[in-house]
Amino acid sequence: MLRIDEINRRWEEAAASADTRAKKDSRKAAAKPSAQGYSPGKDLLSLLLKVGSIIAVFTLLFSFLFGLLRCRETSMAPAIKDGDLVLFYRYSGAGYLPQDVIVLKYRGQKQARRVIATAGDTVDITEDGLVINGALQQEPEIFQITRRYLDGENFPQTVPEGQVFVLGDYRPGAADSRVYGCVRLEETLGKVMAVIRRRGI
Repeated sequence: MLRIDEINRRWEEAAASADTRAKKDSRKAAAKPSAQGYSPGKDLLSLLLKVGSIIAVFTLLFSFLFGLLRCRETSMAPAIKDGDLVLFYRYSGAGYLPQDVIVLKYRGQKQARRVIATAGDTVDITEDGLVINGALQQEPEIFQITRRYLDGENFPQTVPEGQVFVLGDYRPGAADSRVYGCVRLEETLGKVMAVIRRRGI
């Protein structure tokens, strides 16, 4: 038979062990986030801040680095068709290369045109077509012969420094350097990077 003092000792040990477990459980509970402290308003505010940051970044990008043009003519067909969305990079400081497609303004309207000649090049338009620096140009992507306009620019002409000579891909009727002459780099808006084609439904 156990003595009373042995029973009391075991009782005290059991009580001490239970007290230790209770303290451990209370510490774990304190470490866990309280469900009562959860606030859906904080999550909503965080989401709104993230969305606002994304919108701000896109606004800055399209204000200073990129631009958009909705084409409303056929002068660059088939490369750019009526209704296409043109993404361009606001780039002019380093100049352009022949065959670059750029965006510029003519009579207050944005237009996309292809660079045909740069500073120092001599452009002529003869009965045979487009001639650059004395060489008749072979343009596999152009399906019409390049012609002068009766009331347009005189040829031959040499492109001045800091300017480019541009043409529309659809040569008949395009308003380009045959009409308004060479274009200063400061008057260009940027280089076309991508064309998003509108699909018919």
